[in-house]
Amino acid sequence: MTKAIRKRLAGSEGFTLIELMVVVMIIAVLIAIAIPSFLGFRKSAQDRSAQSEVRNVLLAEKAFWLEDGDYTQTAGDITALEPNAVIAADPADGVFLDLNAASADIVCLVRDSDSGSTFSIWESATAGTFYGATDLSAADCPAAAPAGYVQGGW
Repeated sequence: MTKAIRKRLAGSEGFTLIELMVVVMIIAVLIAIAIPSFLGFRKSAQDRSAQSEVRNVLLAEKAFWLEDGDYTQTAGDITALEPNAVIAADPADGVFLDLNAASADIVCLVRDSDSGSTFSIWESATAGTFYGATDLSAADCPAAAPAGYVQGGW
């Protein structure tokens, strides 16, 4: 190597410890900002997925009602109309279906989101569709819309 190149290389010693610590601190701040946002987006996506599953089953229930005059609690009837529907005995595993004991014109649909939220629909052929966030799978589907349920969505 020539003398000029050796002289130039001898003056550059790399990054100092302070410079490296500043870079690490900047990266840590960016991560601290990004992770809560990511988790919020993830929760929102999980909730929307559960809501979508319940709405799709509701559409299949309404289609079945149009053909038969009553709602159904049979998974095969729903999957015949909506092949991607997952009907389950536990709302954490799929959409839970329950008919009112007195009338096959009232159905309750419940789905738990992976985020821990519960989304329910109480549907009556005469009273309409009501949305809520309580678990209707624990008891029989009520004859009237549960308290706190509203029309129009969650």
